[in-house]
Amino acid sequence: MAGVVFWFRQDLRLHDQLALNSAIEQAQRLGGWLLPVFIHEDRFQTLTPWGFKRSGVFRNAWMRQAVHDLSAKLQSLGSTLLEAEGDPVALLTETVRALSDPLLSDPVLARPLLVCEEIAAPEEQAQIEALRRHGVTVKTIWQSTLMAPESLPLPPEDLPDRFTSFRQILERHGVKAAAPLPETKALPPLPAGSSWASLRASFRASLPSAFGVVDNSSPKKPPVQIDARSAVPWDASAFSHLSQYCDRGLPHSYKATRNGLMGIDYSSKWSPWLATGALSARTALAAIAEFEFVAGASDSSYWLFFELLWRDHFRWLHLKHGRRLYAAQGLNQAPKPPHDPEAFSRWCLGETGHPFIDAGMRELAATGYLSNRMRQNVASYLIHDLACDWRAGAAWFESCLIDFDVYNNQGNWLYLSGRGTDPRPQRRFNPELQAKNYDPDGAYRQLWAA
Repeated sequence: MAGVVFWFRQDLRLHDQLALNSAIEQAQRLGGWLLPVFIHEDRFQTLTPWGFKRSGVFRNAWMRQAVHDLSAKLQSLGSTLLEAEGDPVALLTETVRALSDPLLSDPVLARPLLVCEEIAAPEEQAQIEALRRHGVTVKTIWQSTLMAPESLPLPPEDLPDRFTSFRQILERHGVKAAAPLPETKALPPLPAGSSWASLRASFRASLPSAFGVVDNSSPKKPPVQIDARSAVPWDASAFSHLSQYCDRGLPHSYKATRNGLMGIDYSSKWSPWLATGALSARTALAAIAEFEFVAGASDSSYWLFFELLWRDHFRWLHLKHGRRLYAAQGLNQAPKPPHDPEAFSRWCLGETGHPFIDAGMRELAATGYLSNRMRQNVASYLIHDLACDWRAGAAWFESCLIDFDVYNNQGNWLYLSGRGTDPRPQRRFNPELQAKNYDPDGAYRQLWAA
């Protein structure tokens, strides 16, 4: 009996799941099974050109927690999440071949279909291309933006490079996000037979003990020691955090607090769940709309939508420019960026000698998180004051941040380096002025002085 393999990538949820819904429909049409899979990708444990792992301890821990939560939800529906560590191309090719049905004469129907979300970043696109070269039939579904590609007034490759122009086009054409899809409540059966049992055993054996197996009887506990100064509520779920944020009226204070530096309540802190896909952008937007219906709209609640729209913009830029966003010169003809390895090392360690910058880098290293205000400051300091390669900074953020998002990270570093779509050649932040404006009493610097 034919079936469908569903590969969870950056969409670790059951709500608002266009790709999973498509996989379920395909499995039902075939009268077959559906197998959810997640690969702990070994590429993230390799070293960057600057000598550190692509995914550090806090990012790994946040991802493991998100996968754990997803696995528990799938178990509650009578399914399972097949996990393995390694190269997704090799492991998914093995999975499809192992679960092919030798009794079906049509080789296309005999081999399972692989369904997953589409990610418009170069490495992720290369994985899909490699799977197809290995004979795997792959169906990708775009689902990470507020607006569907078909709802845009222009093809993604023709959208303006500048955010303001992009926003104005959407407003002029009245483009709106569709309502989020309801949570999946039922799944097709899992595969059956000896091939499935053998595959499941081999995948489980490949997992390091750090990933473990879901045990719903044990209390939820973060898989890493959390610094008490952390601004992220590690013990919350995506929905519990979203609900409490709206229930407490915080969307009305977002714009006034988004540049804060300390505590849980400055900014929304939705980004860690958006990054893993445990929360969809359309679900977050729907929560804003519901809040405004009850409590009234404000400039502040609109600004939450504004930030989600920036997130969309960086995704469309990837569809438009692709690998050019990863070149040393970015999208312009600027010379190759300079780099000072010793200065970069001091920056990573929070030992530049500038108290404001060092406080931010120490928070990042100790918690895996940093406010948007501090991200802009430390990035500007690395590029413009220390004269270091912006790509090294982007790689350090990728390693450290629990809310690392390939689109946002690349887009923001290009923006600050003057190598992106912004017409201004330089965006240097004055760290003394920034400290005076956003940490006037020195409380943040004192908090992270050591």
